[in-house]
Amino acid sequence: MGVEPKTLATVHYLHLLPGGQLPLVSNFLPSRVVVIAEVDVAPAWRALASSWLVRSGCLCMLAWGERCDLWDDVVDWTLLEEFKFGDIPEDRFVMTSWHENQTLDEVFAYCKQLVLFDSVPLAQTVLLHIARQPAEQRIMDAYVQA
Repeated sequence: MGVEPKTLATVHYLHLLPGGQLPLVSNFLPSRVVVIAEVDVAPAWRALASSWLVRSGCLCMLAWGERCDLWDDVVDWTLLEEFKFGDIPEDRFVMTSWHENQTLDEVFAYCKQLVLFDSVPLAQTVLLHIARQPAEQRIMDAYVQA
């Protein structure tokens, strides 16, 4: 039995201002999303953004940066609330992780290993950069080099 080659994911950079508008991202999904929080955000906006991720169809969320532990928790709670604390369909379950003690390069390298989520191919990666200023080239270069 041969080994199947890994599917290369399409990578999208998305900059969000803290507290800013949340754009339509359904064309990126299903996907894995790396939340790169360079600044902390208000709890209400974090909850709104977490709901946006869950409802958009994100299947894997990796959080890094400021209060990444809260991003992990809030996405988990949002998912539970979305399904009224009942059974979550397999095709809607969101795997979450937070990476407080890792470099962004380490998170990117880990992200690249997540090719499948159960039986759903994750051919899209969204690098969700929450910062006061965009840094697409820096973030994309770091992802490619990881």
